[in-house]
Amino acid sequence: MKYTKLGKSDLIVSRICMGCMGFGNAAAGQHSWTLDETQTREIIRHGLETGINFYDTAIAYQNGTSEQYVGRALRDFAKRDDFVIATKFTPRTQDEIDAGISGQKHIENYLNKSLKNLGMDYVDLYIYHMWDYHTPMEEIMEGLHNAVKTGKARYIGISNCFAWQLAKANFYAREHGLTEFVSVQGHYNLIAREEEREMSPFCKDQNIAMTPYSALAGGRLSKRQGETSKRLAEDSYAKSKYDATAEADGKIIRRVEELADKRGVSMTEISLAWLLTKVTAPVVGATKFSHVDGAVNAVDIQLSQDETDYLEELYVPHALVGVMAQNGKQKAGNVV
Repeated sequence: MKYTKLGKSDLIVSRICMGCMGFGNAAAGQHSWTLDETQTREIIRHGLETGINFYDTAIAYQNGTSEQYVGRALRDFAKRDDFVIATKFTPRTQDEIDAGISGQKHIENYLNKSLKNLGMDYVDLYIYHMWDYHTPMEEIMEGLHNAVKTGKARYIGISNCFAWQLAKANFYAREHGLTEFVSVQGHYNLIAREEEREMSPFCKDQNIAMTPYSALAGGRLSKRQGETSKRLAEDSYAKSKYDATAEADGKIIRRVEELADKRGVSMTEISLAWLLTKVTAPVVGATKFSHVDGAVNAVDIQLSQDETDYLEELYVPHALVGVMAQNGKQKAGNVV
């Protein structure tokens, strides 16, 4: 495993971040394909053994059970200083808004609940899961600064935002002596490259770490023609993001398969080797040992410029999907 600094922070993280959305009680949340606690512990222990020290979860994953499973496993298998844990909080609910709960109080409440789920005194990285269009940005930045001041979070990150939003928030924080975001977790992979338009150059200029999710497009960039999985069959959210562009994306996926065969490696390794040239640490979900091993192996693969060009050549512009599509509508004034 190779390691790097997370943006401007002092956190040293593995080049692969283990995404923990696939862990948690399958009956408790959005996803039916998640692993139970016994299986979760096996995957996390294997991840630690291969050198992965960076783990990403969220309070929204399976109603907090992902945080609970991950927290117990990390506490049992590693010393606290030997891993970096990130978790995320969602925007205020309508009930909170109606009750007059401020953005600062919302963050305090959610962070306390996450710490209880994790069984930890602090998180290394606390991530704003998606932009809250119904809460003043100033309240969010004050609340996150308070989390750092109290020692409950070492650093802060953001996910699912536009580059202008990240710039606005960080420049506000800088002007007012508040904590700035050190990382951004956006939707970015070989068949979803819209982050390259504005987010990538902004992050490079500002030394903000990119830790994208959906690094393998919900498994699409790791599967050969005809292969499937429980997640591919049942993940309706991923289907909503990728089904509409399946024909165009399929041409790129076939090139991944071709290069994998030529090099004698897995498609996972080719897809992640490409992404590792663009970002700090992709968030890679794993529900089998082979998923972990493929991600770890990718760190040592060096693609030639010709191979990179070959993989990138067929990309066509994609419409925003998932949370970012909803954000775009809200940005235009339509609440969704």
